[in-house]
Amino acid sequence: MERKVEPIKECGQTIMAIHDVMDLLNGKWKVSIIACLCFEKMRYSDLLREVRGISGKMLARDLKELEMNQLITRTVLNTQPVTVEYEITEYGSTLKNLTNTIAEWGLTHRKRITNRTV
Repeated sequence: MERKVEPIKECGQTIMAIHDVMDLLNGKWKVSIIACLCFEKMRYSDLLREVRGISGKMLARDLKELEMNQLITRTVLNTQPVTVEYEITEYGSTLKNLTNTIAEWGLTHRKRITNRTV
């Protein structure tokens, strides 16, 4: 059952809500990690390959923070060697529309900027 969210009616509430989201998703990589996991569960090495430019140390730190905030789950599989999979939670999947909106805006912006004549 989808929960109905009341619209924010005051500028102060809007700004506070935006700050909460920005604090949660701060940094360069968390939105990219979430976007990848919205498509499929992935192993650490898969995420390291897909999120181009992220270091292993940064990926590990961001994954821990996302797990702590209940946006992803970490599952250790009984394999040799040990395999760890990350998966978006139901709560984390509520960010899928946000990541799609950001991606669409980014594509439009890239086209606008690269097609600009000087």
